[in-house]
Amino acid sequence: MRIHIAADHAGYELKSALVEHLQAAGHDVVDHGAHTYDALDDYPPMCTAAGEAVVAEPGTLGIVIGGSGNGEQIAANKVTGVRAVLAWNEDTARLGRSHNDANVIAIGARQHSVDQSIGLVEAFLAEPFSGDARHQRRIDLLAAYEASR
Repeated sequence: MRIHIAADHAGYELKSALVEHLQAAGHDVVDHGAHTYDALDDYPPMCTAAGEAVVAEPGTLGIVIGGSGNGEQIAANKVTGVRAVLAWNEDTARLGRSHNDANVIAIGARQHSVDQSIGLVEAFLAEPFSGDARHQRRIDLLAAYEASR
């Protein structure tokens, strides 16, 4: 699977570990930055770039990482067509995919260890959208609102 990933300075080390893990598992990982550690960098350009790439390539998924994951989720969700979820345990990662057909996961590098983060990502990647009519209806309502703005 192709996975688009981005992080700011707070998520830089975790991003590097996740890229290594995902590539070892056979995934095609596209890194949207940060490409070097810069304590003064800003997450929005990197997160929106990852989100835009996910939307442009149906069937791909994205990962955005920061200190808490909150701002990164917000930035990714500014991209039309992105449904980013902040995962704080494996259940929220799975439910984001199953119920919301989320295409981007946000992770707080200061909230989770590397092993916990790998678990979040693996749960997210493995879970398909349920296709349940009530969930699709809600996604369609969000998309209609997005399109009307």
